[in-house]
Formats: sequence, C-alpha cells, structure tokens
Amino acid sequence: MLRATKALMVLTDLGFVAYFTVTGLGLIPPEWAFADYADPLMADWNWSFLWIDLLASATGLTSLWLLRRRSPAGETLMLVSLVLTAASGLMAIAFWTLRGDFSPAWWIPNLYLLLFPLPAIAALTARGRIPRSGRIPSP
Repeated sequence: MLRATKALMVLTDLGFVAYFTVTGLGLIPPEWAFADYADPLMADWNWSFLWIDLLASATGLTSLWLLRRRSPAGETLMLVSLVLTAASGLMAIAFWTLRGDFSPAWWIPNLYLLLFPLPAIAALTARGRIPRSGRIPSP
C-alpha cells in the first residue's frame, strides 16, 4: 500500500507546485477556473492554500528522499505530508459545500486530496502505536 501512496505523493506534490506556478502565471483558462475566479476575495482564498500545499509538497518529497535512504524520519515526515494534503482537500471541500458549489472539476481533485492519504495515515499511525514486540506501551 505504501508503494502506491509514494507514487501518488510524487504526482500530488509536484502537482501542487505546478498548480501554483500555472496559477501565478495566469495560465488557467477561464472555462477551467472555479466559480468567481476573478473575484479578488476568491483569488485570496485560493492563494491561502499556497502555504499548506507547498509545505505538504516539501515534507512529502523530503520524506520520499529520506525513505530511499532508509532514514527512520522518513515515515514520520510522510505522515506529516499526508495529513497536510488531506487537510488541504478537506478545507476546499468544506468551502465548496458552504457555497453550494458542486462543480466536479473542483470537487474531484479535492476529494482526491482528502481521500488518497487516509489509508496510509491509518497504516502509519497504527505502526506508531504498537511496537514490533506486539506490546502496547503504557502512557
């Protein structure tokens, strides 16, 4: 499962960087843009995701690099990245729900951001709670 997650992370993390590069250069065609894309308040909302998305990318790509070098910090950083990615997707879905805007063009990618990390988050947190000895540590 983590092999598939790693491949999805590379695509997602590079996708975050590509999205904000394309957005910053004004290359998104108006017909592909979300509702009220030209509204300054909506533009600010969109750009408010820059920091969480780039932090998810940085931690995700770094975690994959660490995992290739068999560093124990790799899985912890992977967990951080996956939680940030899921949070980003959840924030967007919550916003579009409050607005009553159900455009598949924006729901599908944000549902992907929310859902793809969940199985790996569950696996990584389960690993952290139960040591390989099988004994559950006392608090």
